Amino acid sequence: MTLEQTIKQLPNSAGIYQYFDKDGHLLYIGKAKKLSYRVKSYFNFTPKLKPNSNLSVRIRKMISETISMNYIVVNSEHDALILENSLIKQLHPKYNILLRDDKTYPYIYIDNGQKYPRPEITRKIIKSSDITYFGPYSVGARDILDSIYEICKLVQKKGCLQSKKLCLYYQIDKCLGPCELEVSDTTYTKELDLAQELIQNKKLLISKLTQKMEFYAEELRFEEAGEIRDRMERINRSEIKSEIDLASDENYDIFAITKSEKRAVVVRIFMRHGKIISSSHDFIQLNEGYDESELYQRVLINFYADEKPPIIAPILVASNFDGLEIIENHLSMVFEKKAHIKVPKIGNKKQLIDLAILNAQELLKRDKKEDLSKLFEEVKELLSLQRTPRRVEVFDNSHMAGVATVGAMIVYENSQFDKKSYRTYHLKAKDEYAQMRETLTRRVESFSKNSPPDLWIIDGGTTLLKLASEILDSCGVFIDVIAISKEKIDAKSHRAKGKANDIIHTKDESFKLKPTDKRLQWTQNLRDEAHRSAITFHKKTKLKLDKESKLLSLNGISPAKIKKLLNHFGTFEAIKRLDIVELNSVLSLKDAKTIKNIYN
Repeated sequence: MTLEQTIKQLPNSAGIYQYFDKDGHLLYIGKAKKLSYRVKSYFNFTPKLKPNSNLSVRIRKMISETISMNYIVVNSEHDALILENSLIKQLHPKYNILLRDDKTYPYIYIDNGQKYPRPEITRKIIKSSDITYFGPYSVGARDILDSIYEICKLVQKKGCLQSKKLCLYYQIDKCLGPCELEVSDTTYTKELDLAQELIQNKKLLISKLTQKMEFYAEELRFEEAGEIRDRMERINRSEIKSEIDLASDENYDIFAITKSEKRAVVVRIFMRHGKIISSSHDFIQLNEGYDESELYQRVLINFYADEKPPIIAPILVASNFDGLEIIENHLSMVFEKKAHIKVPKIGNKKQLIDLAILNAQELLKRDKKEDLSKLFEEVKELLSLQRTPRRVEVFDNSHMAGVATVGAMIVYENSQFDKKSYRTYHLKAKDEYAQMRETLTRRVESFSKNSPPDLWIIDGGTTLLKLASEILDSCGVFIDVIAISKEKIDAKSHRAKGKANDIIHTKDESFKLKPTDKRLQWTQNLRDEAHRSAITFHKKTKLKLDKESKLLSLNGISPAKIKKLLNHFGTFEAIKRLDIVELNSVLSLKDAKTIKNIYN
């Protein structure tokens, strides 16, 4: 069936549609209340099928590349929104805007239903009517909590009351000691009220911490003073500075988006009880143009995800956008109450929007990563990549004679290594090919939670490059893939002779660039970081294996039996969780009982 025939027989039902290019690569995923009406709006049908002249340059370019399409019918526009968002995360279409901010933000909470309440951290709603929440916090939640316990004489740990005995915290004057002493509700409540005041009033918290830091410095306790200094710095970093105070108990979640030629930035500000308590931001690469409406939709649906937040606040956005009503309806279902998205034009709320926009503009000014844009474009051109490689994942494996086999993935984004996104894997496979297959497959399986990048770099040659391409093709995801290998002379790596002549491979050709070539150096830098990560994790794993093996050997389990266990169950962590029957399936009953006793 031709593209035109498919379009003309589309139903007037809610659903999602997918556009594909001549190579079968996914270009775009969209949602529609009425598939027929929405998809037809992209095209003119006479004298022949072509892009609608009213479309933006970005969308016209996309439609001109479209050769075929698929669609899925769903029950409602809301279902289409959810399916669209899920598929975009997993499949990373070329023309959809991809957001990376899938993290949840922590809240500090106090369960007032406890006899001696204490602040703790959560990212979800706790099922209790006696909970008081503070937040969300982009950074600094743990530092605020640690500071509260530094200053207030509260029950310090969950298990403290179980001991019924005074501990070190009482002796160093950080706890009133209700585990053993009679502590009145009035006395404890006074400490708890101070804790809540410090959570809500950062100026007071910083003042108290400064006093503590100075005290430790005077006592020559410089390490403790340094810890508090660093903690104050992180707490201060958690919010945008502003004199705006609504002098009320109003709560707002504020979102503003600003763009430059290549990048956009989204700023989030959280106001609680009339005061700004925290803020965050993320940069978004604009590989194939800019659509502000799509970006606002994705920002809001991704931020709130599908979980009711502990504190539900009215939402302020800097601009009206297409689809606002459907996002509002979706969030009403998530919140289990009516959601409100407003675009303020005057007054205090407009001041909040102006503050968010000002900070977004300042972030773009300070953003110096554009300096590498030329290099990225040169890499893209040389290697015939579909996307500019702004987010890159690099893979390597490491082992020693088949022992402590591990895989590592490092992430490069915004012109720097994104270490919080690094991943390491314990592997069962024995040969290099199977190890890379296992590593890449496990990464692919996580696409729904952690979206694909622009580029994969594989430490290896054309065989592993082909493997990576086959794995991606099998799950319908298109990502550019390259590999980098060491030049070999007489079947030995040239690097072993002291000279790094690396070769970059694409699916169509290989490039032997000069050692001074910036494009090669950039690729080598990323490969070397992946290698470092794999080696570090391998050494850590090997050390742990040696320690566990020694423990079992000292209790009469021979190296051959240990190897048999690891071959069958994979890791010592898995072995520790087994019962006697499971262990007995591999070793004798006596050995099974010995191992179970060791780990009990």
